[in-house]
Amino acid sequence: MNILYEEDGSFKVGSIMTDNTSSLQIESLSGKRSKIKAANVMLRFTQPDMGEFLPQAEAMAGEIEVEFLWECCPPDEFGFEQTANEYYGHTPSALESAAVMLRLHGAPIYFHRKGKGRYRAAPPDVLKAALAGAEKKRIQLELQARYTGQLSKFELPAEFAEHLNHLLYQPDRNTLEVKALEAACAATHLSAAHLLHQCGALPSTHDYHYNKFLFENFPKGTGFPAIEIAPWAELPLATAQAFSIDDASTTEIDDAFSVEKLANGHWRIGVHIAAPALGLPRDSAGDVIAAGRLSTVYMPGQKITMLPDEVVQAFTLNADHVCPALSMYLEVDSETLLITSHESRVERVHIAANLRHDTLEPLFNEETLAAGRLDYAYAPELRLLWDFAQQLEALRGKASDNSTTQVDYNFNIVDDRVSITTRRRGSPIDKVVSELMILVNSTWGKQLDEHGFPGIYRTQNNGKVKMSTVAAPHQGLGVAQYMWSSSPLRRYVDMVNQRQIIAMLADAGPVYAKNDPALYGVVRDFEVMYGIYNDFQRQMERYWCLRWIQQEHVETLQATVLRENLVRVANIPLVFKAHAMPEQAPGTKVTLGVGDIDLIDLNLHTRFIGAETAAVAVTEEAA
Repeated sequence: MNILYEEDGSFKVGSIMTDNTSSLQIESLSGKRSKIKAANVMLRFTQPDMGEFLPQAEAMAGEIEVEFLWECCPPDEFGFEQTANEYYGHTPSALESAAVMLRLHGAPIYFHRKGKGRYRAAPPDVLKAALAGAEKKRIQLELQARYTGQLSKFELPAEFAEHLNHLLYQPDRNTLEVKALEAACAATHLSAAHLLHQCGALPSTHDYHYNKFLFENFPKGTGFPAIEIAPWAELPLATAQAFSIDDASTTEIDDAFSVEKLANGHWRIGVHIAAPALGLPRDSAGDVIAAGRLSTVYMPGQKITMLPDEVVQAFTLNADHVCPALSMYLEVDSETLLITSHESRVERVHIAANLRHDTLEPLFNEETLAAGRLDYAYAPELRLLWDFAQQLEALRGKASDNSTTQVDYNFNIVDDRVSITTRRRGSPIDKVVSELMILVNSTWGKQLDEHGFPGIYRTQNNGKVKMSTVAAPHQGLGVAQYMWSSSPLRRYVDMVNQRQIIAMLADAGPVYAKNDPALYGVVRDFEVMYGIYNDFQRQMERYWCLRWIQQEHVETLQATVLRENLVRVANIPLVFKAHAMPEQAPGTKVTLGVGDIDLIDLNLHTRFIGAETAAVAVTEEAA
């Protein structure tokens, strides 16, 4: 005797070896012996042979019209033998019963299973809805197959146009488009971005990276709503004529300087900081926008400002304008260049000139200073500021010999072509600006702390830099406390600190009280977003370095080994892993042949040509 039984959701056949009423010992077609429960037995049969039973039953089931079978079924629960009797009009054979059971079991939309061998016909309204759902799924699968076919042939389905950002940057694997894209990626062995790029979906590789950043960090776009600048009290006009020193592309001019000779023979050096905090009080519409962005975002060729242009123009220290400013005046002994006193005030300052690096540096540098050349605008003032900056650097215990070889890189993008130029770090221009900024930021930080006004400080201990609402030393700069307050047009932390300084100078209460949750929130949010913005800037600099290599048809690169296979390219700020390079000592100069460049993954493949010089030591810090 043979049986048809159910096991693990499927039907199998076997021959009975021992029947123990509640269980049976059986032998399968393969000869395997096993024990099954009697309750799992659907049918017993002798004909046809065990090996032919299921194939014949399945063939007969395929001939049964499921809609007719559904009409034949009673409204209540039933067994398959009962339905087989009704369908065939006579007592069914084991083969006929099995065929009906297989057809019932294989049509779950029409027949709901209620137990082993027992079913119930789906109610008409339920069946109608289920059939509609099945048809919808069929259409969706056909559509998905069409999408996959088009993508695999590098054709972009028209329906994908409105979903590109989500497909690239936030794919939902429950959607047809993403399922089709994943299937096409598997077929073509390409990533989603590379495949869509080959389909012509990306306007440019640059836009791929830029739009990803906007999608993740500026979901509402980079535009600004209309902002009303709050009025502020009339401010006194300073006697100083100030000038700024900035890069040629700078529009948010935060700082300027002035030099005046006092009656007692001393110098009065002024540092003037743009004062947007006057017109953007705490919790105003402009403050909310600045707090949301937290910083200007920089990248080669463009930037996303923290503040709307009309606000920037109202406070930036443009030449030939009288601008509100937070000023610190330093009385400096003309012989020793030591500070004898200082005071701070909020005032209006006339900005006489905006000096720019590209035109100033050829005139104001170590060589012209050594030669005593003073034949350019503001030369005496700049010479005094240079001498004063060196004094300040020495007082911090950071005096240098000005022989640093570190350079900064400037990217200029015109008509989608990039040029990369260098500026040596630590030039007289850099030192004048940086030393005066360190001075005002540390001095204002000290004053706030002494007056019991909380602020946001930058601290460094054992090499670790962090932000804090408590004044603490910055070991790297050699100062007892240091805060950011000199770039309020570009950093929200500076604007927050500027509000506190202005309130302190006015003998008013602090805008942010001690333990104000808003201060902690600014620290937390700023550190996160500033890190994201800096990472993006480095990413786009890497992108334009690779574009430059392509643009200039560079075939070989000169590089220095930092560690293992990590190398730094000469003349452009590009660091990458040269995987094909044999092991070299850190400091070794190597020549690498340029291979494939991937502007989506930002990878560069090279081949090792040779080592040019003996290795020299490279410190871990430099690496």
